[in-house]
Amino acid sequence: MKKLFTLLAVIFLMGTMNAQAQEKKFSVYAIGFYNLENLFDTCHDTGKNDYEYLPDGRNKWSGLKYTHKLRNMARVLAEMGTDKLPLIGCAAIGVSEVENANCLRDLCNQEPLKARNFQFCHVEGPDHRGVDCALLYNPALFTIRDVKLVPYIYKLPTDSMRATRGFLVVSGTMAKEHVTIIVNHLPSRGATSYYREEGGSQLRVVKDSLIAEDPDVKLFIMGDMNDDPKDPSMSVALGAKRKIEDATEKTDLFNPWWDIHASGTGTLMYGGAWNLFDQIILSNSLLNQNGKRDYSTLKFWQPQIFRRDYLFQQEGKYKGNTLRTHAGGVWLDGYSDHLPTLVYLVKEQK
Repeated sequence: MKKLFTLLAVIFLMGTMNAQAQEKKFSVYAIGFYNLENLFDTCHDTGKNDYEYLPDGRNKWSGLKYTHKLRNMARVLAEMGTDKLPLIGCAAIGVSEVENANCLRDLCNQEPLKARNFQFCHVEGPDHRGVDCALLYNPALFTIRDVKLVPYIYKLPTDSMRATRGFLVVSGTMAKEHVTIIVNHLPSRGATSYYREEGGSQLRVVKDSLIAEDPDVKLFIMGDMNDDPKDPSMSVALGAKRKIEDATEKTDLFNPWWDIHASGTGTLMYGGAWNLFDQIILSNSLLNQNGKRDYSTLKFWQPQIFRRDYLFQQEGKYKGNTLRTHAGGVWLDGYSDHLPTLVYLVKEQK
């Protein structure tokens, strides 16, 4: 099965290689991230403030709404990556704002994901609303080595009773290489920048420890950062660089979304302007430097914001905005306030 998927992923990178290189064959892989915007089931989780997503809660969250939400999320997840890989899509997708393992099981049982045997990694976290991060993956393309949740630590004494999403660290094998994915959801903009900067600093510590264990690990840091690429949490605290040529050290990171956001596009709209909170940040080991095109190991090719017409409101006052599940107390039977992101990777076949 793996061999079949690899063969289906073969392409020629026309226009990017010299004449000799064009004779080579390459496998392409996709890694994605999607904020599912409140994927809750209809049952109360003890100790969690999930009451607005109960049948008698503010959103009147019923079995019908839940099944529609699952269907909608599965449609997007299954289509991610298919612009380049029409038959297989993504090897792995980090997700945020999912309530529990029950929701993830129901999601993976939706037909377009079930057809690819999608599985999930999840560790129940301490968030007071009960929303967690998880990783969905296609076991034909990505196999799991280790899963752990690194907690987000509140350091101020006044925050001693608070808890939020941690950093889900999933180590695995893809394209016969050691790949590690960190999925996170930093504190919302209801909090000051300090808390996201603290999150960026803590992510840097996790990143440094993973690279110290294996300097060649192919590392992805992804999630809803609740900040744009240029903001201090990403550019200073985490230290993700704007340009590949600046990410020259083993511990350096490259943020491919910085210039994309600077061009005026993003993944969620607020006040008529685009933010780009949904980022996938890459380790130095995934980069080709100084104009090299060495794909003997897994390397970054290009980023993509996943867009489909059905993800946007098509008329009315908010035409052009993302089509959400709820807005203004009205059930829209939509998708999410965020658009998905993904990166494509290339490796030469041998």
